[in-house]
Amino acid sequence: MTRFLRHRLFPAVTLLIAMTVITGVIYPAIVTVVAQAVFPSQANGSMIVVNGKTVGSALIGQYFDEPQYFWGRPSAATSSANPHGYAASHSGASNLGPTSATLIQHVVQRVDALQKANGGGPVPVDLVTSSASGLDPDISPQAAAYQVDRVAKARGMSVAAVQAAVARFTQQPILGFLGEPAVNVLELNLYLDGLIR
Repeated sequence: MTRFLRHRLFPAVTLLIAMTVITGVIYPAIVTVVAQAVFPSQANGSMIVVNGKTVGSALIGQYFDEPQYFWGRPSAATSSANPHGYAASHSGASNLGPTSATLIQHVVQRVDALQKANGGGPVPVDLVTSSASGLDPDISPQAAAYQVDRVAKARGMSVAAVQAAVARFTQQPILGFLGEPAVNVLELNLYLDGLIR
C-alpha cells in the first residue's frame, strides 16, 4: 500500500495539481494580461461607446425595423426580453432544415415584408435567413445595397451619400481571401445618425 501511494497516487495527484495550476490559473492569467495589453477593445467585448454610454457590441447584432435604418439578419435567438432576437443568453440556430414548412413560411413572410419596404426586387438570402448563432452583427454588401434607396429616402439623403457610408463600413476579407465582405449594421446605423465617426 505504501509503495502504491508513493509510486502511483502521489505522482498522479501532484501532476493533477500542477496541471490545474498551470492550465487553470497561470495560462489564463497570461492570456488575459496579454489580451488587455495588446487588444483591449476586443478583449472587453468590442463595445461601442457613444457619449460615455455603451450602446452595443460590434460582435452582437441588434434589431432595427425603422425605415431610416439598415436592417440586419433575422435572429433565432429570442427571449421574453428580446422577442425580435439577438438575445445573447439564448444564442443558437432555429434548427429548421431546408425542407421545413415553418422555415419556408418564415422566409416567404420576410421576403414579402422586405419587398414591400424596399420596392421589390430579388432579396439577398442573408436578409431572410438567420445565422447559426442568431447574433450575427453583419450583413453582406448586397444586403446593404438592397436597402440603400429606402434608407436614403427615409433620411432625406442622397443615394450616393448612403452608398458611401455603406462602402466605408464594408469590411473586406482578412488577407483578401479569408471570409466574405461584410457590413456591420450597428456601426453603419450609428454613423448615419452622426453618433460615431
